Amino acid sequence: MAKVIFTIQYELKPDKKEEYISVVRELKNLLKADGLESYSVYEVKGKSNHFQEIYTFASEESYEAFDDNQNERINILINKLSDMTVENSTKYTTLYEIAEG
Repeated sequence: MAKVIFTIQYELKPDKKEEYISVVRELKNLLKADGLESYSVYEVKGKSNHFQEIYTFASEESYEAFDDNQNERINILINKLSDMTVENSTKYTTLYEIAEG
């Protein structure tokens, strides 16, 4: 099974960093779903308030099923994150592994 990496990159509103970190910590604890191998958040070097979330899935099937498995609290937290970002700054990328190793 080939892995899938899904990334979300965005800029936070200037006054939201502390709240953002709190939401991300809670989200990390809740996102231990089947098929989700890891969830990490990184701050972009040299760009204040720019962050990237990286989701690594065990397979394309687990990636496709991910939205179906979420609980209500996860949805609330994801909506909070969206409200903290600068409008039109969000970029999504989905990567499909081509060679299994």
